[in-house]
Amino acid sequence: MAVVVSSNGNGPAFEAKMTVYVFVCVMIAAVGGLIFGYDIGISGGVTAMDDFLKKFFPSVWERKQHAHENNYCKYNNQYLQLFTSSLYLAALVGSFLASAVCSKLGRKPTMQFASVFFLIGVGLAAGAVNIVMLIIGRIMLGLGVGFGNQAVPLFLSEIAPAQLRGGLNIVFQLMVTIGILIANLVNYFTATVHPNGWRMALGGAGIPAVILLFGSLIICETPTSLIERNKNEEGKETLRKIRGVEDINEEYESIVHACEIASQVKDPYRKLLKPASRPPLIIGMLLQFFQQFSGINAIMFYAPVLFQTVGFKSDGALLSAVITGSINVLSTFVGIYLVDRTGRRFLLLQSSVHMLICQLVIGIVLAKDLGTTSTLGKAQAMVVVVFVCLYVMGFAWSWGPLGWLIPSETFPLETRSAGFAVAVSCNMLFTFVIAQAFLSMLCGMRSGIFFFFSAWIIVMGLFAVFFIPETKGVAIDDVRERVWKPHWFWKRYMLAEDDHQDVEKRTE
Repeated sequence: MAVVVSSNGNGPAFEAKMTVYVFVCVMIAAVGGLIFGYDIGISGGVTAMDDFLKKFFPSVWERKQHAHENNYCKYNNQYLQLFTSSLYLAALVGSFLASAVCSKLGRKPTMQFASVFFLIGVGLAAGAVNIVMLIIGRIMLGLGVGFGNQAVPLFLSEIAPAQLRGGLNIVFQLMVTIGILIANLVNYFTATVHPNGWRMALGGAGIPAVILLFGSLIICETPTSLIERNKNEEGKETLRKIRGVEDINEEYESIVHACEIASQVKDPYRKLLKPASRPPLIIGMLLQFFQQFSGINAIMFYAPVLFQTVGFKSDGALLSAVITGSINVLSTFVGIYLVDRTGRRFLLLQSSVHMLICQLVIGIVLAKDLGTTSTLGKAQAMVVVVFVCLYVMGFAWSWGPLGWLIPSETFPLETRSAGFAVAVSCNMLFTFVIAQAFLSMLCGMRSGIFFFFSAWIIVMGLFAVFFIPETKGVAIDDVRERVWKPHWFWKRYMLAEDDHQDVEKRTE
C-alpha cells in the first residue's frame, strides 16, 4: 500500500494510504463508465448492420445497396441519428435528477438507480419490435448514463487522496474506453450473426449493469456525503477506513467545515450564479463543449461508418474500429500515469497540437482523394486509419478524462453536486447535438467536417493556455484559495464575492 500525503493549502498534511478497499471501490464505481462507453461504441456498429437497418430503417438499407451511392450521404437519416442521440438527450435530463438524488440520498444510491435504469433500457432496446420501443429503450439507457455520469466522478474525487485524485478519477474514463473497445469487439463478432446479431450487441450492456448493481452493495458511501447528511460518526469511521490510518482528525475537520458552509446554501443552483462560482462553472461547461467539438464522438460513434465511407468493407470497418478502441484504452493509461506528474494543463496543451495535426491530415486526404462515389486507394485509406488512431491517442490521455476530472475537483462542496450536474448535462447536450447532426454534417460538408473540428481544436487550445489553471495536488476543498484567487483572470470573481460579503456584514 502506498502512503500519500494530501496537502491542504498551508495547513497540516493529510496522511493516507492507497488501500485495497479504496481500489475495489474505485473499480466497482467505474463500471458506470464501462456502461457509458459500451453505449457509445455499440450504436455505431449496430447502425452499420444490415439486419438492424432492414428492420428499423429500410430506406437507409435500400440506399446502401446502390452501386454508385454517395460516400458521404448514404447513412444520412434523422431517425437513424435519433437512435444514437436520444440516449444523450435523456442523459441531460437524468443528470439534473441525479444531482438531487446525490445530495439527498448519496453517491452510492445514485449509482444503484443508474444500474436499474440501464437494465430496463437494455431489455427494451434488445427486445425491440418497433422503432418506438427501440427509442424508449435508448431513453432509459440515457437516464442511466445521466445518473452514472453524475455520481461516479464525484464518488471517485471524494474518496481519493488528493495526490492520487487525478489518476483514480481517470479510471472512470479508462472504463469508458474499455467499454467502447468491448462494444467494437461485440459488433465485430455479432455482425455475422443473422438475423439477431444486433439484439445480442445491444443486450451486452446488461452484464456491466448487473455488476454495478450488485457491486454497489459492497462499496461505501463517501465521507463527504455522509457528513453532508449529518451522519458525522459514520462519516468519520468511513474516512478512517478508506485512508487506512488512525489520525484522520485534520481531514475530518476540514470536511466538516466544508459541510457547514455548504449547509448554509439552500439553493445551490442560485449559488452557481454568484461571482465565486463562475470560474468552475464556465470552465466546466466549456470543457464539455470543447470535448465534443474536438470531433472525438463523431469518430467513436460512427467509426465503422467512417471506415466504410473511406472504402473499407463492412468487416474491415468494424475491425478498424476495434483497433482504434484498443488504442483508446492503452492511451488512457498514459493519462493515468501522467496527470498527477505533469499536471492537467500540460496534457491539455500537448494534445491540442497533436489532435489538430491529425484532423488536418485526415481532412486533406479526404478532400484530395475521396470523391462522391469513388473509394480511397489502399495507401490513402491506411493514412486515414493511422491518423484516426493518432488522434484518438491524443484525446484519450487529455481532453477525454480531464473533461470529467476538472469539473469534479474544482467546485466547492456547497455547489459540487449542482455544478457537476450542469457540467454533465452540458456534456450530454453537446453529445446529443453531435450525434444528431454528424451524419447530416458529413453529407453536407464532406471532408470539410474535419476542418470544422480543427478550427474548434485551435479555440480550445487557446482557452487552455489562458483560462484553465493547474489543480495538480491541490486538496479538493482548498481549490478556491490556491487556484482561483491567484489566477490572473478568475481572481476578479473571487474578489467581487469577498467585497459583496464584506458589504453584507457591514449592513447587518
